[in-house]
Amino acid sequence: MRIRSKALRRVWFRRLVVGAVVLLCAGLVQTVPQTASAAPTRYEAESAAYTSGSTVDSNYAGYSGTGFVNTPNAVGSYLEFTVNAASAGSATLGVRFANGTTSDRPADIAVNGTVVKAGYSFPSTTTWDAWTTSSLTVPVNAGSNKIRLTATSAGGLANTDYADFEVSAATTDYQAEDATISQGTVATNHLNYTGTGFVDYTNVTDSYVEFTVSAVSAGGASLAFRYANGTTVDRPMDISVNGTVVAANVSFPATTDWDTWATKSLNADLTAGSNKIRATATTANGGPNLDRLRVGTAADTQAPTRPGQPSCSNIGEDALTLSWSASTDNVGVVAYDLYEHGNKIGETAGDVTSKNLTGLTPNTTYNLTVIARDAAGNASLASPAVDCTTLPSSDTTAPTTPGTLSSSNVTANSVSLDWGASTDNKAVVAYDIRSGTTVYKTVTGTPPATSTTVTGLACNSPYSLNVVARDAAGNMSAQSNTVSFTTQSCSTDGGVPSSISTVSSGWTIPWGTYWMPDGLSALVTERDSFKVFKLAKDGTKTQVGSVPNVVTTDGEGGLLGVAVDPNWDTNHYVYFMHTASEGNRIVRMTYNGSSLSGYTTLLQGIKKNRYHNGGRLAFGPDGYLYASTGDAQTSSLAQDKTSLNGKILRLTTSGQPAPGNPFGNYVYSYGHRNPQGLAFDRNGRLWEAEFGNSSYDELNLIKPGNNYGWPTCEGSCSVSGMTNPKKTWAVSEASPSGIAIVRNVIYMAALRGERLWRIPISGDTESVGSATAYYVGTYGRLRTVTKVPGADQLWLSTTNCDNNGGAADGSDKIFRVSIS
Repeated sequence: MRIRSKALRRVWFRRLVVGAVVLLCAGLVQTVPQTASAAPTRYEAESAAYTSGSTVDSNYAGYSGTGFVNTPNAVGSYLEFTVNAASAGSATLGVRFANGTTSDRPADIAVNGTVVKAGYSFPSTTTWDAWTTSSLTVPVNAGSNKIRLTATSAGGLANTDYADFEVSAATTDYQAEDATISQGTVATNHLNYTGTGFVDYTNVTDSYVEFTVSAVSAGGASLAFRYANGTTVDRPMDISVNGTVVAANVSFPATTDWDTWATKSLNADLTAGSNKIRATATTANGGPNLDRLRVGTAADTQAPTRPGQPSCSNIGEDALTLSWSASTDNVGVVAYDLYEHGNKIGETAGDVTSKNLTGLTPNTTYNLTVIARDAAGNASLASPAVDCTTLPSSDTTAPTTPGTLSSSNVTANSVSLDWGASTDNKAVVAYDIRSGTTVYKTVTGTPPATSTTVTGLACNSPYSLNVVARDAAGNMSAQSNTVSFTTQSCSTDGGVPSSISTVSSGWTIPWGTYWMPDGLSALVTERDSFKVFKLAKDGTKTQVGSVPNVVTTDGEGGLLGVAVDPNWDTNHYVYFMHTASEGNRIVRMTYNGSSLSGYTTLLQGIKKNRYHNGGRLAFGPDGYLYASTGDAQTSSLAQDKTSLNGKILRLTTSGQPAPGNPFGNYVYSYGHRNPQGLAFDRNGRLWEAEFGNSSYDELNLIKPGNNYGWPTCEGSCSVSGMTNPKKTWAVSEASPSGIAIVRNVIYMAALRGERLWRIPISGDTESVGSATAYYVGTYGRLRTVTKVPGADQLWLSTTNCDNNGGAADGSDKIFRVSIS
């Protein structure tokens, strides 16, 4: 315990220059500011200008966006990014590249026509799949800037994925020991402080530290308080400017120990001239130890307006032009991101409101939306959607039937297949390996291979497979002969799904499932109806209420996850995550066993969008509530540790950051795109399933403070400081949602993949074994999987009624799967 003197404190003064915007935070409602400037703006290379003869390729793994730029192997080959700077000054430019040769591929870096780095090195990265980022500082003007990379050797440029751009904001540090102190002392008895010490608040209400600051002109600035809180309780403070509280009861949660420092950031407005900024304790515990105040330019937190209704023109067999009405922004729109459902397929500069989309499939409907971005990384809500259908192909000639299909090397989980090549009047682009008409694997290439190994098969199971050929027009050959075989016997460790039966039907997008402590019933949420049901083990279904204040997003928002308090028997608390008018929320209600009542917002400030809302809730063995949040289709938020988006969050049942969180706020892990499934194993470790964009879905083992890579990495990558997944899948085979663990085996429900994946954990290690798939294509889109208490069983729900499934309302079901 620390001993705090109540003697008269010394008074210190120091002048500072500062400016600020208002943050509001009150009661149990914790509103966290989204500091978009904490992450750079990303400019994809495929949307930049490049020298004639360059190509946008996708034949190497690990790229971001829709591809990378491959320039001609010649001196003078160039790639030019148009970037937007909110102010003039120095900017950090991070160029992500791959160089699979053994030779350097240097380039001149020019800004607005002036070379600022001559012969800048882009050395070998060993392979073309190994991406790395090279960062440099460049001068920029306010507004639009042209940054060009020009090859200075005959090898041309390295393959370029993107450029991250961020203007360096000037900051000034002001030490707390030099401020005015009321009921506190200057101390040095803990480690890692800056300056000559820190302020130790007396354990009383109204103890404070007051900074005297001078602003050259009225305006906004950011205020970042560096603090430590070695207790297990929050030490909130009011932040006032010139006697007016501008941020009430701001949380300063536990930081593990007194030697661990965290930062609490907010914005406020100052008047020109002298100002007083005071941090006042609001509880009898006093304030935290306060090290310094860092002052910088106020972050731009205002997002662009929503783009107008898109439309399609010049529709062809494999291309169309998408157009939309421009967004507006307080600073300026720098880019538009184009989405097909939840996957980004392209982008344009902020002064362009149309894009020619190529490489599309004939006679296919695309559901398209547009999102605007500004230089600070703020993203608008998605535009209204438009459905555009490409024309049927003029090529109606199907490939010939593949030659004789044969099988060999049958194991418990795989088989090797060989077949004769098909021919086509233009070209065969793919072979589909199928059971009946359900695709198990697709083989692509130029031309695609005529042999493959199909993995992920269920053990001790009969299979009958065929192969068909496809061309670029979507014409499909007649199927080959069928080969039949039975996979080898199952391993006895962990068991396998042995039977499946219907528990309940008549559902419309059942999203979250959570068992009551007695194990006799579970609560189930419906995403778009906002209803909550009690579902008994025998299938009896009873509506117990609806969650208020929920809205949909015409995508993946609505009423999402549910969790039941471990102490429900005494407090009757249950928790929901849902989309509201301002964003996503975590709320608490009371459930008496038959009906819901009350409504308390525990956490808001989680941004929303049409897609990427996360939404899963789970209590850990430590008694704290874990929540998954998506990046709200703003990928830069995932790397911003002050943002609630693209994260796994950990909080108390009263809505405070849980003690011991790695950054002193709600964030438990970061670098996530759209995390969905959460489950704890027998050792108390947290596993998570996550949607990828267009390349890889992931299964991750979550550790506090770790960075899981998005948007730099999708799947595994070799980037220092980023954690690779334990297993990945092609998005066509997974698009995962819920996960559950039975007998040390992870079960993962797949939406687009329409299958239940079984992934055994290798004992008590951090490795997993071979993944195998069950019920492929049998029940449609599988959303949530939950362990049945006291039994080796799962409950498995479908969401075939969602936008991607298109089934009629009431078509979804909840199944019981037995493991033996």
